Amino acid sequence: MSSILLDTGPLVALLNQRDEHHQWARATAAQLDPPFHTCEAVLAEAHFLISRLPQGNARLNDLVASGRMDLTFRYADYGPRVHQLMAKYADVPMSFADACLVALAETVREPVVLTLDSDFSIYRRKRNRQLRLLSPR
Repeated sequence: MSSILLDTGPLVALLNQRDEHHQWARATAAQLDPPFHTCEAVLAEAHFLISRLPQGNARLNDLVASGRMDLTFRYADYGPRVHQLMAKYADVPMSFADACLVALAETVREPVVLTLDSDFSIYRRKRNRQLRLLSPR
């Protein structure tokens, strides 16, 4: 069974009905078994991006409280790896949240990144392993 890693784009699309990827995000999430693994950096980005939506932050908080998301990845435990990844992909550049998700991918079984970000096709896990992506593109 795959571990689904949730990036910011699909999370925002799921909560924002006006997002061009909203229907895709809803349909895809409905087909997948939770929990969706993510990190606090993704939540911070998502909170910022939906802060102007009516009840946007409240809806995200409700989703987190629902237990459908696994937030056990802690930057404090993987900081050196996150920094290493950001340095390696500085020319892309790799965001902090993306680096956390790649580090998270190294800790779970059969990771699949649910993303709208094409940069994940460039990033590699340890031992130069490609990430499996689930994307509308």
